[in-house]
Amino acid sequence: MNLINSIDKNNLPKHLAIIMDGNGRWAKQKGFMRAFGHENGTKSVRVTVETCAKLGIENLTLYAFSTENWNRPKLEVDTLMKLLVSSLKNELKTLQDNNIRLNSIGNLEKLPKSIYKELNEVINLTKNNTRMTLTLALSYGSREELLNVVKNISDKVKNNIISIDSIDESIINQHLYTHNLPDVDLLIRTSGEHRISNFLLWQIAYAELYFTNVLWPDFKENDLYEAIISYQKRERRFGKTSEQIK
Repeated sequence: MNLINSIDKNNLPKHLAIIMDGNGRWAKQKGFMRAFGHENGTKSVRVTVETCAKLGIENLTLYAFSTENWNRPKLEVDTLMKLLVSSLKNELKTLQDNNIRLNSIGNLEKLPKSIYKELNEVINLTKNNTRMTLTLALSYGSREELLNVVKNISDKVKNNIISIDSIDESIINQHLYTHNLPDVDLLIRTSGEHRISNFLLWQIAYAELYFTNVLWPDFKENDLYEAIISYQKRERRFGKTSEQIK
């Protein structure tokens, strides 16, 4: 069945976020090292990015590396960093061909200098692309992000740049890593886990959550279509009643 025909192109999530989980388990099931799973996970990234662009989704955010991931074995962290560099180099043409702008959020200064440099080069080369914004969450943790927001706003209050009475949701949004992105409409997590894992906690306040047992390296077009179809069947009320929405 061609699921793409069941998708309403007028009711797409404006911002789709994905927790790409299951690379290590996928590799273990096949008798390989975890690195093999991460390598194959990059194929699913390419498929997902191209499919989202084709559908007309304006913003896609991928949880690529969390602040907690720094605590993984050094070999695995080194492998992930090398994969990131090679992916940035290899996928630049894909980004340009599909008119996709690359963006990144997180504590990027913690990244190795070579990766930080490569990342900024690709961001700069794609900055004028307009079809879709692909955001990589790297060295990202939502609690750290919110802690930084509190510190930055407190500093501005202390220095009389803003007043306490003027602080509202819009002020907080302006200080988030995602200040140039809309709130998340749909959050997908693969691999059967039902956790948010410190990802975009403020930004998913009204997001629809979709969990699938599919491991990330096996996540393909139809899996994405199924998530979007599920999203489109839901009634998003934002605190209102069904009658008010209608």
